[in-house]
Amino acid sequence: MSENPETSVPPPAVQPAAAPVHAGMHSPSSPVALVALLIAALALAAAAWSWSDSRERIRDLKTELGRRLAESGKEVSETRLLARNADDAMRQVSEKVAHIESQMATSQQQQLSLEALYKDLSQGRDQWALAEIEQVLLTAAQQLQLAGNVKAAIIALEGADTRLQRLNKPQFTALRRAIATDLARLRAVPSLDEVGASARIEALVARHTRWPLASAQVSEAVPAPRASGRATDIGQELWAELKRLAQIRRIDGNEAVLLPPDQAYFLRENLRLRLLSARLALLSQDQSAFHADLRAVSEMLSRYFNTRDAGVADALKEVKRLASLQIAQKLPGIDASLAALEAYKGNP
Repeated sequence: MSENPETSVPPPAVQPAAAPVHAGMHSPSSPVALVALLIAALALAAAAWSWSDSRERIRDLKTELGRRLAESGKEVSETRLLARNADDAMRQVSEKVAHIESQMATSQQQQLSLEALYKDLSQGRDQWALAEIEQVLLTAAQQLQLAGNVKAAIIALEGADTRLQRLNKPQFTALRRAIATDLARLRAVPSLDEVGASARIEALVARHTRWPLASAQVSEAVPAPRASGRATDIGQELWAELKRLAQIRRIDGNEAVLLPPDQAYFLRENLRLRLLSARLALLSQDQSAFHADLRAVSEMLSRYFNTRDAGVADALKEVKRLASLQIAQKLPGIDASLAALEAYKGNP
């Protein structure tokens, strides 16, 4: 293999056709070609690895760039949101400041009006007292018209009369006479204790769950008499047991209605709602609704509950006493006092 190919001995002449093949298999240039091919393969692999690594780095750079762009966009959105919130807060503050300024202006105007009113009222003690009495009378009229509060109206008129009595001026005699007339009319109105009646209805609502139903009464079975002699007869005993198991009764109008347990709950709830409705009618002074609700309560107690129970019997009596109350009353006004006041203001 160290010899030069040009000085090699030629093959024998007897085999001229196989000489080229033999010479190619043992050519000294084969290892060099293999080394070159190996180097080329390594170079190609290195180039492929370098291309793949570059591609991975480019993809990582793109991912990092996209992430940073997304974070930057998020920060920009947050900054815009904060700026928008700041603008809204500034707008709200400006509106509040404008509202406060308007309130201050209104307060100043009211203060000026009050000062002018105080100056006008300070011109005379009589005028001041008259303004107070007018306010008291208007309050009493409002109590009568809006709330039907007779006691508050009586207290207001008594206070006005006491004020006029302290002044002791003859020009207020007609006004005191009118106030006395209205006081006599209001005191003649029969008083109704709404708070007490409402408390009585609430007590009935609190006790309604303890009232026994008529269906809860357990009728004791009467034992069948034993026949003398052949008492052990199986047919007679079987017939007696069957008669005790199934009974047919005729329910008349006075018979108690038997309710299953699941309907007993709704019955008590309807009773409670009727009582609460009667309480609302009492507070609103609705006479017809008050009587209708109490009548329904009385009918339910008489029909579905055990009237022989002491609690049910007391409840029926209490419902009847409540139904006898006259909650809607025609209240007189204080027109005489207001007319006398207007007459005095027209002719001081």
